[in-house]
Amino acid sequence: MSEPDPRRVAIVTGANTGIGKVTARVLAAAGHHVILACRSRERAQAAIDDIRAATGSEALEFLELDLASLASVRAAAEAFLARDLPLQLLINNAGLVPGKRAVTEDGFEMTFGVNHLGHFLFTTLLLDRLRASAPARVVTVASRAHRKCAGVDWDALTRPTSSTSGFPEYTVSKLANVWFSAELARRMEGTGVTTYAVHPGVVATDIWRRIPAPFRWIAKLFMIDEEEGAKTTLHCALAPEAAAETGLYYAEGALLAASELGKDTAGAEELWTRSEAWVAA
Repeated sequence: MSEPDPRRVAIVTGANTGIGKVTARVLAAAGHHVILACRSRERAQAAIDDIRAATGSEALEFLELDLASLASVRAAAEAFLARDLPLQLLINNAGLVPGKRAVTEDGFEMTFGVNHLGHFLFTTLLLDRLRASAPARVVTVASRAHRKCAGVDWDALTRPTSSTSGFPEYTVSKLANVWFSAELARRMEGTGVTTYAVHPGVVATDIWRRIPAPFRWIAKLFMIDEEEGAKTTLHCALAPEAAAETGLYYAEGALLAASELGKDTAGAEELWTRSEAWVAA
């Protein structure tokens, strides 16, 4: 294991389980100071203990972050910025499929609120630190499910989940991830901050925890494991060749074209403008 370098700091959201935990472990083994941004201190500490045992790293910390609460997102960003640490890697990994009709604490459709809006606010609050720490990378876990999205009903994003499965809302949130990463790249051009949207594969993780058990059990039989699922995130976070790329979409550790809608710059700009207004409200 490499010795932790206090100048190489990574934040991984949702790092207490699944591909987030694998990502945090690999980054720790590579010598990064890794901050696990999670809702539960207890579950994050269990992950830290596991990662420490596997890597020997002491440079592991918990940061309380509930992406369904914009107040929690602001508090988490403020707590990190108060540490005066650099930030070279931000891995926007956390996510969910609701499986029930729900809204966030601030009244946004739950999947969109967690998968996009919480990460949007967290990232934008940390942008100055990322710029100051450049070269820096922002990796956002999207999904090939964005290809199933035919369009965005903007009004629906401020109402409870309307579908029974939650999958239509999930596709919108994953399109938002692709758009966000591309628009962030345009806005960060020339700063040394590069961005990446990744499809990790269909991974057997806790993201499916809200889906009814019989369907969840059957679906997981056809999914890849967490180690395999983390590979594309880690490629974008660590590969030297990825440093020359930004705003693109990846799957299976390689560049892949996003959907035609995913490449819509007007949609990405509108998402950014609306997101700014929503988090400012």
